[in-house]
Amino acid sequence: MLLVLLLTFVLALAAPVLVGWWGRRAFWVLALGPASAAAYALAVTGRVSAGDEPASSTPWVPGLQLSIDLRLDALSWLMLIVVGGVGALVLVYCSAYFARDAVGTGRFAAILTAFSGAMIGLVTADDLLLLFVFWELTTVFSYLLIGHYADRKASRRAAMQAIVVTTAGGLTMLVGLILLGVSTGTWQVSQVVADPPTGTAAVVASVCVLAGAATKAALVPFHFWLPAAMAAPTPVSAYLHAAAMVKAGVYLVARFAPAFAELTAWRWLVLLLGGGTLLLGGYRALRQHDLKLVLAFGTVSQLGLLVLLLGLGTRALALAGLALLGAHAMFKAALFLLTGAIDVATGTRDLRRLSGLWRTMPVAALTGALATASMIGVPLFAGYVAKEAALEGLWHDLSDGAEGLEVAALVAVVVGSVLTVAYGLRFWWGAFATKPVGVDGVVAPSVVGRRSWLLVLPPLVLALLGLAVALVPAVGERMLGPFAATYPAGEPGHLVLWAGPTPALGLSVLALALGALLFWQRQRVEGLQERLWSPPAADRAYRRTMRRLDDAAADVTAVTQRGSLPFYLGVILVVLAVAPGAVVATGLLGGRSVQVSAVAWDRPAQAAVVAVVVVSAILAANARRRLKAMVLVGVAGYANAGLFLLHGAPDLALTQVLTETVTIVILVLVLRRMPPYFSDRPLAASRWIRLSLGVVTGVVMMALTVAAPLARVDVPISVNFPEEAVEFGGGNNIVNVILVDIRSWDTVGEISVLLVAATGVASMVFLRQRSGEVLRLSRVDDETLHDDVQTRSVWLAAGRTVAPTRRSVMFEVVTRVIFHAMVVFALFLLFSGHNAPGGGFAAGLMVGIALAVRYLAGGRYELGEALPIQPGLLLGTGLFLSAGVGLAALLTGNEVLQSVIVDLHLPVLGDVHLVTSLFFDIGVMLLVVGLVLDLLRTLGAEIDRQGDPGVRMPLVVRAP
Repeated sequence: MLLVLLLTFVLALAAPVLVGWWGRRAFWVLALGPASAAAYALAVTGRVSAGDEPASSTPWVPGLQLSIDLRLDALSWLMLIVVGGVGALVLVYCSAYFARDAVGTGRFAAILTAFSGAMIGLVTADDLLLLFVFWELTTVFSYLLIGHYADRKASRRAAMQAIVVTTAGGLTMLVGLILLGVSTGTWQVSQVVADPPTGTAAVVASVCVLAGAATKAALVPFHFWLPAAMAAPTPVSAYLHAAAMVKAGVYLVARFAPAFAELTAWRWLVLLLGGGTLLLGGYRALRQHDLKLVLAFGTVSQLGLLVLLLGLGTRALALAGLALLGAHAMFKAALFLLTGAIDVATGTRDLRRLSGLWRTMPVAALTGALATASMIGVPLFAGYVAKEAALEGLWHDLSDGAEGLEVAALVAVVVGSVLTVAYGLRFWWGAFATKPVGVDGVVAPSVVGRRSWLLVLPPLVLALLGLAVALVPAVGERMLGPFAATYPAGEPGHLVLWAGPTPALGLSVLALALGALLFWQRQRVEGLQERLWSPPAADRAYRRTMRRLDDAAADVTAVTQRGSLPFYLGVILVVLAVAPGAVVATGLLGGRSVQVSAVAWDRPAQAAVVAVVVVSAILAANARRRLKAMVLVGVAGYANAGLFLLHGAPDLALTQVLTETVTIVILVLVLRRMPPYFSDRPLAASRWIRLSLGVVTGVVMMALTVAAPLARVDVPISVNFPEEAVEFGGGNNIVNVILVDIRSWDTVGEISVLLVAATGVASMVFLRQRSGEVLRLSRVDDETLHDDVQTRSVWLAAGRTVAPTRRSVMFEVVTRVIFHAMVVFALFLLFSGHNAPGGGFAAGLMVGIALAVRYLAGGRYELGEALPIQPGLLLGTGLFLSAGVGLAALLTGNEVLQSVIVDLHLPVLGDVHLVTSLFFDIGVMLLVVGLVLDLLRTLGAEIDRQGDPGVRMPLVVRAP
């Protein structure tokens, strides 16, 4: 099973390339994915029928006890045949449906194939969380497929509507799945169903599961997204909305019904959701004029019937529901595919404009007749066998003294069957019949254009299968009976082609007769429907709800997002002070009394440094000039570095100094575009509020710093870091080994955030293409300047591009002297960081400072001369190298991001101690250099260019 799953996803990844090579013929290759799933299910039919259920378990995330558990019982076997068989035929159908020059065919092929893989995983998953993963994958892929025609507003709206509704249901279902796993102590679906929870947990979990099923299966009141989804291409409707995606909701009900069917809440919800959907969908289908909408509302109705039969909890109804599930996939997919063929051939799906197709498309008309006969329950077809079994089971419950629930279910099924006959006949008549139109004569026969046997053959195969399966009902009963037997109540049902003159047969005949009558009087029925009062449409209620939600969001945003940074910071600090501060203030430290003893300082130098921090912070708070405040904040930062050094943390001190230096440079660049003074508004009214908030926040943070270690109840894992750093990380610098080995996942996340931040800053500053040419001296259109650079000795190559008033000879000389030394020192920090203060982060900051010095001394062209590389290349290479080292560890049989230690003896260098985390550190260094370079190019060079596009040359005063 796992190989089948992997094959489908591999084909999905290769789909764009295959379509690019072979065009539409690639769909034949892609069909091998779902076809292999159906073939596998057929190959293990004997084992499944004998109760020997194939299963496999592959570790996925061992640390979280997650594994890819797959199992194939009778229900999964049926769903796998449906998903695989119909999926393969739909993919073959796509090879003729799309035009040769259609845009986005490769993308569509990849998503549709990936969707089939997600459905294969969903119906075979035996793990609750894995089930949810595949469930959400189907949601995402269906969103992309429904919105395939992205240039159409209807497609975009339908896709968004579908993903909002189904995602909400999926998250609700996740709550139920987690509740099941926690309350039962197991995450295997088979074990949860075999030994379900009881009490309140069972009721809540069952309701959450039904909520997920209701949204996915388009049950009332969430049914409106399915008709809207008909904006998707017809192959999507045939696969997702007839055989796969919506069947996922039905599958979920069938999977958990044996566990929850005895719960009163479950049974009544199934009746209301299933019965209401059955009647409403059939009623709405009677007045549609688009063939796809007729089938869409008919699908809604049939999904309600399936949920009703599979969810009520009796064995006979379960067997009938399983049989109808397979029959529905065959006849409804066939009808959808036929609709696509009609649309391609005639250019319309409006049944009022179609006429006489039974003459020009006889094979399609025959296929439609076979599929429609199965849908409305004509004898000798699979739909008839399933509905007879359902009516027989409901009548048997009624004769045994059934309660009101069973009576209501029987009435709903009979009335729903009448509606099904009416809209089924309406579909075939609308698609193929020759129609008279009042006194004006007859509608002209529809003109048939492009036709292909591939557009008719797949639906014909499905329609014939609906006839063939009905002829061997005993095979279906033998395969599906074992799963129906797991239901908690009722007598076993039977699938038969002829059971004699039974009440069920009478109800079937009554449904056919009344349905034919409704179709005969279709115009009066439509008129009556227009005159009758109808409740507000669910889609209209959805749109109104979303508009009001948008309005509420806008109102909340207007209050909270005021454009005031002090307000934002104030809200953050208030929450920080109130939430943790309340816990600390009430003394709730794990219910234990704690004795706190504090030492003011270990040495007087610490008090002196703290005094510098305090004084600089107070002066910064009172400063009116922005540059002054920034310098004072920098003083506090450097003083904190001194504290780190006095506490024996030179690594932190070095990093703090370098970070503070880069921060000051960036702030100076930003301040160039800001007023020199802070706001002139009177701050007296808010001064005390700001002061109080600052004091409270500081006290709370100090209290948290003291309370957090005292609240610890277990030995911290950090006590083992010194030994682990040497043994597993191969280094003596614990800080660096933590970053590149022990907690390397955190580092990967942090450098990813840095990359995103650099991209965000650049996107706000650049007014032209970001990946344009680097500003270098060769781009300056001045021959005199180039001659001077080539013939004279200059301290900086692009120094003369800076205006004389901004040049400093001393600064240029110092820059020329120290730049290369700084780069060499950065390399020293990189290679020594594993055993001494340094590392990739510090090395990257050092190179960044060196580049900042070159820019400040020589301007934007000097920055290009210093490092003529695009920052994006450094950022991407750094992240790729850091993550790539983690993946390379898998090749040696280790965990992701686990370091490998290699000791070598080289002739010249001697003993070499190499740890693979060095390459991780190199990636960090490259990314930090790219970040600083990006900030210098955006906040420095690009802003310079926007303010002064030309090159400022020194003024030359000539003697008269």
